[in-house]
Amino acid sequence: MRNAAGLIVAGTVSLCAVSAAWSQAPSPPRPSASAAPQTTATSAPAASMTTATAPSPAPVKQACANPNAIGVSRVVAIDTTGGPGFGFEHFKQLDFLRDKEVVLTFDDGPWPVNTPSVLKTLDEECTKAIFFPIGLHATYHPEILKEVAERGHTIGAHTWSHANLNSKKLTDDQRKDEIEKGFSAIAWALGTAPAPFFRFPALQHPPEMVTYLGTRNVAIWSCDLDSFDFKASTPKKVVDTVMTKLDKLGKGIILMHDFQKHTAEALPELMKRLKEGGYKVVQVKAKAPVQTLPQYDDELVKSLKLPTVSARPVSSVVETISEQ
Repeated sequence: MRNAAGLIVAGTVSLCAVSAAWSQAPSPPRPSASAAPQTTATSAPAASMTTATAPSPAPVKQACANPNAIGVSRVVAIDTTGGPGFGFEHFKQLDFLRDKEVVLTFDDGPWPVNTPSVLKTLDEECTKAIFFPIGLHATYHPEILKEVAERGHTIGAHTWSHANLNSKKLTDDQRKDEIEKGFSAIAWALGTAPAPFFRFPALQHPPEMVTYLGTRNVAIWSCDLDSFDFKASTPKKVVDTVMTKLDKLGKGIILMHDFQKHTAEALPELMKRLKEGGYKVVQVKAKAPVQTLPQYDDELVKSLKLPTVSARPVSSVVETISEQ
């Protein structure tokens, strides 16, 4: 059944300000050797790329082991035809949240340590979120992004390199490249198409790209409140910022970053505070996956190819010449 906001309500289930979050250059460095073990996207076979119409595998629903978990109070499915916008920072028309309802969203991943930590907390609370990964990060850590999908979260896109699409240095074609290559990279990493959900870096919405996303039937996500976790000096600051704003608004789409260490550390306490405040989590899904563009799918696969590695047997490469 479709409600007044144009969403398809899947029913109630019990599954037991402008952000400038990116503080690095548009093309971020790979993690250092001291970070969690890195699996580059180039180590995966190009054959893992699938067409955008391939359905996402249905996650296995497991019983919630935590009787005090915040869970999921409601699941909604969004028809993204025409590119609807959500989040009162920029879009006022489609207000689908009820009083005391929140949507948890995370940008800029996937990233070692921090994203898995966020996933662990969400699992413990038997709840779900929307993730907006950077395409380049998805090629660095496809195994982490697959974990996000396998745990039943919704995955959208956040451009290829986190470029500010409002920059006058970019042409419209370059802006479109950032959007489309981001979606193709995420589809490549997942092996299936993500949701047609998009969040502009720094919440900078050039009108031409808003119109473009409408032609691509991609929903645009702003937020109702920004955690400003990228500015936070401590996890406590993240929690206090979110709860102060949320208690004032009474509900909202919360913008956070699984890229940020303080956010991962703050999430258990934030979940506790949300429960104490009587807030409920709404899980958001898309009615259909995004349709990635073949030219970007092909270009991405070509750009990720490694030189051919020798297939010689070990015995022909390594010879023992001395042994004690």
